[in-house]
Amino acid sequence: MTQLEQLKQYTTIVADTGDFQSMKAFAPRDATTNPSLILKAVQKDEYKPLLEKAVRDNVRLPTGDVIDRLLIAFGLEILKLIPGRVSTETDARLSFDTQGTIDKGSALIALYEAAGIPRERVLIKIASTWEGIQAAQVLEKEGIRCNMTLLFALPQAIACADAGVQLISPFVGRIYDWYKKSTGQEYTGADDPGVQSVKRIYNYYRKFGYKTEVMGASFRNTSQILELAGCDLLTISPDLLQKLAESDAPVARKLSVDEAQASDLKKLTLDEKAFRLMLNDDAMGTEKLAEGIRLFCADAVKLEKMVEALR
Repeated sequence: MTQLEQLKQYTTIVADTGDFQSMKAFAPRDATTNPSLILKAVQKDEYKPLLEKAVRDNVRLPTGDVIDRLLIAFGLEILKLIPGRVSTETDARLSFDTQGTIDKGSALIALYEAAGIPRERVLIKIASTWEGIQAAQVLEKEGIRCNMTLLFALPQAIACADAGVQLISPFVGRIYDWYKKSTGQEYTGADDPGVQSVKRIYNYYRKFGYKTEVMGASFRNTSQILELAGCDLLTISPDLLQKLAESDAPVARKLSVDEAQASDLKKLTLDEKAFRLMLNDDAMGTEKLAEGIRLFCADAVKLEKMVEALR
């Protein structure tokens, strides 16, 4: 049995890509995309027709609305290949705009529903800022399920759980990147700070009975993935899925509800002031959140320019 097959016994596997053709071989249940992945995909010859069609069919619409339809086009193709849910991201430039995020999430769901897709099969991805989390709380009450992304620190995870969001995506690899650069050290296995962060969040959720799903994301190597066997979900790029499919080394469960409930974590209550102070005290979380928003904003602008060049 391959490592991928073994991992599926403990954890739901999600494909992290805009390149939906590449996910067929790995039979993931769900799939996630983001602005960077979509931008990368539309530069490939096989996906350019999706971009061209989105522009051609919506020539009178503003550029932002054309991009929404492009995102939906990718989502619809992905949903043909998976039995579960696709995550579609809101514009990162709305990361500090609660009402704007609510409006965008509602608009994306309306487009999916108009295409015959029930909202249960879609997760709206939102940056885990205070404003984004408040938007997600409103959307969840309307039956729009959310995937909170750019999540690096425990206060973000606690606020998301308190808001009743469906799912969070803590970023393992980007946490690892920060600590490696900051300390000059190489981290492996259970010593990886990204792995430790997701384990702490998982244990906190399961100890205190939160229903929010934890989906480890942004992996740099298979070691990080295997150390989180047992996490609710793991979203993995096609190249790392391939490596897991090529190995038959044993995979052991590393996270469990029983172990989480035996942990000595203390419950925290966060209002906005406490959230902002606690996140501010975490240099890694603060820096990686800001950097992630900047990168996604930059890729959104590049995607807009591609659309405008086709008009």
